[in-house]
Amino acid sequence: MADAGHRAGAIRHVEHVMGTVFSFDVRPPYGDGVRAALDEAVALLHRVDAVFSTYRADSAISRLGRGEVTVADCGAEVARVLARCARARRETGGWFSHTAAGRLDPSGLVKGWAVERASDLLHAAGARNCCVNGGGDLQLRGEAAQGVPWRVGVAHPLEPGALLTVVEGRDLAVATSGTAERGAHITDPHTGRPATALASVTVTGRRLARTDVLATALFAMGDGARERAASFDGHEVLAVTAAGAVWHTAGFPGAVAGGVSEVGVVRGGAVAARGAVVAGGW
Repeated sequence: MADAGHRAGAIRHVEHVMGTVFSFDVRPPYGDGVRAALDEAVALLHRVDAVFSTYRADSAISRLGRGEVTVADCGAEVARVLARCARARRETGGWFSHTAAGRLDPSGLVKGWAVERASDLLHAAGARNCCVNGGGDLQLRGEAAQGVPWRVGVAHPLEPGALLTVVEGRDLAVATSGTAERGAHITDPHTGRPATALASVTVTGRRLARTDVLATALFAMGDGARERAASFDGHEVLAVTAAGAVWHTAGFPGAVAGGVSEVGVVRGGAVAARGAVVAGGW
């Protein structure tokens, strides 16, 4: 006999934390332990905020940045995150940096890492089909319904409310960096100036922490992102330039077919290319 969890419908929860909105969508079947895991995931997000927020003067990362404590004082979790940031900086040739402009800020990794960990907690508790969305960056597990993949709309960065494309997939991570929500907030770590050549970069992969890092790094690269986009194994890229042109890697799950190429400009909230129309939005 199926337990109560398996008989229930979807579990949905919204949590305001880390300066943004996180949402959870758990689809059946799942066991009773998933509800406790959801509580644990929410607690995790608040703990991560308390430790890593650069907007909280008492957070471990703020105190570390001011030189009041050492990495050892901050604990193993901070040390692991900073080690991952250092690896990401090396992998991207310095285009991802948690010390840009001489300021310690691992936020470009922390949010995706936290979403991924929250998803792991749910999955370990039996949530085989779930979506954790942290401010528009998503870790997807399983599928939306039996035989139906998750569908994630990507908002157009230059037309508020318009749709750029719909990403479809199973066991997928989707991360977008851009100017639509927060303006020019991503810095070119090599110049210290805001990166403005691109309007948005969406990256798909399997695990959100690395996918989110690559979205940040590629956005910071600006025009150079196009040359590097296909070099990150297991990840696909869709970008919109500040002028409205769109390009993508060959395997992007939602863009028109083809390699890294100019696929058209936005007209009426859709991408027109080779007779195809692709639309979506989150």
